[in-house]
Amino acid sequence: MAGGEEVDEVVRVLVTGGAGFIGSHIQDALLDAGHEVVVVDDLSTGHRENVSERARFYQLDIRDERLREVFSSHEPEAVFHLAAQMDVRRSVREPIYDAQANILGSIHLLEMCRMHGARRIVYASTGGAIYGEPEHLPADENHPINPISQYGISKHTVEHYLRLYWQNHGVSYLALRFPNVYGPRQDPHGEAGVVAIFSLQMLTGIQPVIFGDGSKTRDYVFIKDIVRANLIGLDGTVVGVYNLGWGTEVTDFTIFDTVRAAVGSNVEPRYAPRRLGEVERICLDARRAKQDLGWTPEIALDTGIARAVEYYRANPHGFHV
Repeated sequence: MAGGEEVDEVVRVLVTGGAGFIGSHIQDALLDAGHEVVVVDDLSTGHRENVSERARFYQLDIRDERLREVFSSHEPEAVFHLAAQMDVRRSVREPIYDAQANILGSIHLLEMCRMHGARRIVYASTGGAIYGEPEHLPADENHPINPISQYGISKHTVEHYLRLYWQNHGVSYLALRFPNVYGPRQDPHGEAGVVAIFSLQMLTGIQPVIFGDGSKTRDYVFIKDIVRANLIGLDGTVVGVYNLGWGTEVTDFTIFDTVRAAVGSNVEPRYAPRRLGEVERICLDARRAKQDLGWTPEIALDTGIARAVEYYRANPHGFHV
């Protein structure tokens, strides 16, 4: 099912992290398709303004025992799990917190799914941090898992729990290993989200910083393409782990230069030392997603960045106010 299409069957859906960048877009697409949506978010990084008035909202950490009340009240049939500690640098600085939020929080959520009969969970994993420094590119799902950050380890650990709960308890799952996702609502004030950060900095006259020499690469996919993959995942017939991506390396300087062109700026970057825990090169082989899910990305980088820049012109906070 593609985003925005009406559905024959209304599904009760819980979106964790639904006040965040990706989660709020998934929330909107589910609502537009006619589903009933409950959002859980502790607002540590998400924004209340991103939660639709059409959704029920609970300000709650997924580790909180009150999550049981949400499941009891709404009996979600499917869960989109995006709540996470997602900052690579913070995971290096605070590995215990990273494990508590990402691993223990996810186990608690899976227990609620088991106890209350949720039949499906779609999980936001990471393709950018899970493989470590790649042995070959683009990295496919069979590439060795050698993360160089605690974040990569914690996100991968949950994939094992997902498989366990499917095999032992019948909670089917789809784990989507995200590339670098960008687009409207990405927080330009955080440490992640280079398109958002560069956009806001250039629009407000701040000289952007590139960490390293500008040659570090990532695989960038626009938010609408990511949402489409997630909604396909609402169909419970496909189980497993899937990369999302173009399979193309894009350098930090290319992102800087493309944002600069979209803004209409002539600013030059300044350079700073590379940051611990970040891989130097990565792009993802998504042929399995094309074969099994019928998904491929569609929105080109320059088009997506132009849309993001226009959003930040109108919404410099990163969310609607």
